[in-house]
Amino acid sequence: MITASPDHVTTTPNATMTGLAAPSRGSSELSTWHVDMPAGATGPEHSVTREQVWTLTTGSLEVTCEGRTETVAAGRTLVLPAGAVRRIHAPEDFRAHVAMRADGVVSVAGEEEPRILPWAR
Repeated sequence: MITASPDHVTTTPNATMTGLAAPSRGSSELSTWHVDMPAGATGPEHSVTREQVWTLTTGSLEVTCEGRTETVAAGRTLVLPAGAVRRIHAPEDFRAHVAMRADGVVSVAGEEEPRILPWAR
């Protein structure tokens, strides 16, 4: 049984991630977390080394992936392929539940080193 804790919350300039399942919390292969993004926020253009599955529970997001922009509303699920360049924008507040293999890392445009996702470890 995993219970969310303030110790598992990471806040960035664009969103707040609350870690749920992860290797540091008992999962051997998968990580799951909630993303809360306020209206008007836009994340950096980036790619992730593992497939991610985003299920919107409230609000909506706009995702630009491989040059194509789509709107995803609450109740819908978005699958982002590994390695695909994407950017997430919040036209309104949203919350999403995300699942990914635990060993994924992020490459951000203009940065030399990949980023580890602390909420997914």
